[in-house]
Amino acid sequence: MVKLAFLLVGARALRDRWWVLTLLAAALFLVASLILIDAMDGTMSVATQVFGGVFVFEGLLGLLTAFAFSGARSRVLALGRAAALIFLGTFILDYPSRNGMALSLLFGAAFLVDGTARIVTAAVVRFRLWRATVAVGVVELFLALFIGSRWPLAHELKVPLAVAVLLLMSGWIMLRASLMLRALLAEVAILSLPIYGGRDWYDNAPVIADDTAPLPPWEGPMIVHVWTPTGSADVRNHHPVIDRYIAAVDRSGAISTGHASLELKPDLYISHYPAEEIEHPPAEFARLLRATSENDVKGRFQPSYAYECANWCEADQKVEFTRFDARRLMAFWAGYRQVDTYNLTDRNCSVVVAAALDSALEGSLATRMPWVRVATLMFNPDVWAAAYIRSRAEAMSWTPGLVLDYALTMKRIVQPAPPPFADRLKDFLRRVTGGRTGAAPPARQSTKDASKPAEPVHP
Repeated sequence: MVKLAFLLVGARALRDRWWVLTLLAAALFLVASLILIDAMDGTMSVATQVFGGVFVFEGLLGLLTAFAFSGARSRVLALGRAAALIFLGTFILDYPSRNGMALSLLFGAAFLVDGTARIVTAAVVRFRLWRATVAVGVVELFLALFIGSRWPLAHELKVPLAVAVLLLMSGWIMLRASLMLRALLAEVAILSLPIYGGRDWYDNAPVIADDTAPLPPWEGPMIVHVWTPTGSADVRNHHPVIDRYIAAVDRSGAISTGHASLELKPDLYISHYPAEEIEHPPAEFARLLRATSENDVKGRFQPSYAYECANWCEADQKVEFTRFDARRLMAFWAGYRQVDTYNLTDRNCSVVVAAALDSALEGSLATRMPWVRVATLMFNPDVWAAAYIRSRAEAMSWTPGLVLDYALTMKRIVQPAPPPFADRLKDFLRRVTGGRTGAAPPARQSTKDASKPAEPVHP
């Protein structure tokens, strides 16, 4: 969460105030220590009550505004997300009076599932530092066993303990990052810091030597195109989770992994593809998943979205961004395309799109009070969701399904949509009362010149 918050606020806003972030890290250490001390008497519940309240508030807000989304699918997803937040929040708020054991088991199950997934995916993919990821997974399995049992502490003490550990980890990351920011050069992107370098996906992080040089003009939004495995193949037997995030088997027995690209009209198109189709026979698919050099093949960069559609099919999903940094996006692409090597799980279409999206969104939430923005983002459930998606990708690989979820979540963070809360509430009331409150105001349209870089909005 901390790394994602830093990315969105950006190095320029944080560098000169690195010492404030050090103080914030110290504050997190202090709060975690108070939680641990106060939990010793068995009555501590304030920490979890705060988190539960945040979830309920976000869920109610999402429920009130979900009907303003256009499209049935977007509305259903928004309602599902709101319902899940409300359920989890009320479950936590009822702690510890009746839900101590149930909530502990819920936390334990989350560690069990996540730890198992880390171990399995790291053992299969074999990326650099995969053994360290397996070790993290083993630690999570021990935590699951610790939280799920009554030994050596009662269930009522384990959730505050988990919250305290989370705060301690976040504080440690914030402390490390603040010290790194102090030494970061002004022209270097925050993505170049070692805390982002576990998979070498940000080796082409932008270096902006001159941010006043003119840029080529562009048109419209930045678009993430996604061909999901089921949307780009004729699939008979569906396996929802596997089909959504890994691959699907079509009627002929071939494996479809889908595809992802990023477009900024008229001239920038990011799409990495193998020069020759990689056959995916099911018997050899596990071997192809290893992120090792023997699976490196020559790649090619597709020229345009129209070209891909003409030679294949249209993407079945797309996410549009109007708030981004075109200069950073172009600088990233100029560096990445110097090497065309393609690897199915370490340098693929989804990896480059996710890295390009991060580069373009760096500093998109910059503000004159960056420490306040970071603190606010730490309590945003969408930031938690996006951070979890990133952790899943780092433990396995970016796939079209993960890129789609990540892009949708990041859009909710940097472009809170639909229009402002008052307009969304009016639209909701208009819908439930049959239009008697008057027509909802139209969404605000940007009047900025599209040939100029998008600038962060200051509070």
